Amino acid sequence: MDIVERAAGRFGDHPALVAEDKTISFRELEKETSRIAGALDRQDIRNGKTAALCMPNSPELVLLLLALLRTGAVAAPLNHRFPAERLQTMLDSLNPSVLVGTEVLTEALDFPVRLTPGKILSEAERATIEPQFNSSTAQQFNTPVTVIHTSSSSGVAKAALHSFGNHYHSALGSNENLPFCPGDCWLLSLPLFHIGGYALLFRSLLGGGALAAADPGTPTAEALQRFDITHLSLVPTQLYRLLRNDASRKRLRRAKAVLLGGSAVEPALLQDAAKAGIPVYLSYGSTEMSSQVATTGGAVPADAVTAGRVLPYRELSIGAFDEILVKGPCLFRGYLSPDGPRLETGEAGWFHTGDTGALSPDGELRVTGRMDNMFISGGENIHPEEIERALCDIAGIRRALVIPAPDSEYGVRPKAFIEASDDAPGDEDILSRLRNGIGSIKTPASVNRVGEWRLLPGTEKIDRAYYLRRR
Repeated sequence: MDIVERAAGRFGDHPALVAEDKTISFRELEKETSRIAGALDRQDIRNGKTAALCMPNSPELVLLLLALLRTGAVAAPLNHRFPAERLQTMLDSLNPSVLVGTEVLTEALDFPVRLTPGKILSEAERATIEPQFNSSTAQQFNTPVTVIHTSSSSGVAKAALHSFGNHYHSALGSNENLPFCPGDCWLLSLPLFHIGGYALLFRSLLGGGALAAADPGTPTAEALQRFDITHLSLVPTQLYRLLRNDASRKRLRRAKAVLLGGSAVEPALLQDAAKAGIPVYLSYGSTEMSSQVATTGGAVPADAVTAGRVLPYRELSIGAFDEILVKGPCLFRGYLSPDGPRLETGEAGWFHTGDTGALSPDGELRVTGRMDNMFISGGENIHPEEIERALCDIAGIRRALVIPAPDSEYGVRPKAFIEASDDAPGDEDILSRLRNGIGSIKTPASVNRVGEWRLLPGTEKIDRAYYLRRR
């Protein structure tokens, strides 16, 4: 199967890629990526070889990723926001055949074979004969096509290998729940080096909707005003920032769907979004499951606490200690290791996510936290996420983080960091409300106000390990 060629046949002249200066139809996308694939092929980048890409989101990156898919090569988009030392470590581990990136982003890296996007695209434009590829062998379901690194929220980023079938079935199930059809346009508001961004390529090719790619560095708020978008994916911090902008709030109100995931959603944020009339779909997913696992079937109300139902082509079960277990055609091939991809599953093939949750009798998933965040205080199991949710239920508290801090009597006690507005209650008032709501043992020993969060590089996720070191 050549998924790009098939999309050209199905969706023809419908827009496939919308840039700031031009729009490319599916038919034109097939021709352009064919030329780029030819240029890559002439550089010996083809079946089974890995190409690392160090680039920000752009129309050029979309074209290169699709061209790599057509050559049968494995694309490994890297987080270009990482410092050079960290990128070098990732490159040494990946051992790709080529590094593709702008000179500014790759000049500090030690790698023998490198190409710039400009050189590849220029060579593709000069080609007079469009090469033909035997894509019937390049895009089998079991063929590896990407290496996507996890966001490292629980430690060091892991290199997850995905097959063509992983992405294909992920997109099928997602599109069944949230249609993405000709005439729709999804803004690339998540980086393509994360699974939530890359997954959109397959959703577009299977559903027929267009992707909107702004020039590198364009803030999401500005991109919203430049494109006639119907869908976008956000993490909670992005939505919080956009809600503070009148123009963005109006623009989001006109969208068909705002897919929200990546971390816990604060109740106050959901209430603000509902009040503004924004159609928020809540989602739970992971890199290992090729993006979404569960998603709501429609826009949620302000008091929603669900991550929705499990999508088609995924299976989910709740294991011991309420751990979320997953499997199915979307489950990745494994983490890269010197001995090949390593996939550790338990009984009956279940993959242990490390997340905890519960399923309601009618199949609604509620995610409650992570197993490795839990600690014991005074003999009682403490799940920080429960305290964080209680804090964010207090008006004026936007985000909260709770960690265990040393205590001479209890061993450890909860310690809270909060991001609060000026009208938030004082610390003693906050602690009093928590004691009345969740009990004394779960009430933090102290509350610390944060002006700017320390985030994981290239993400909007709070760097929990950083605050653990400050306890």
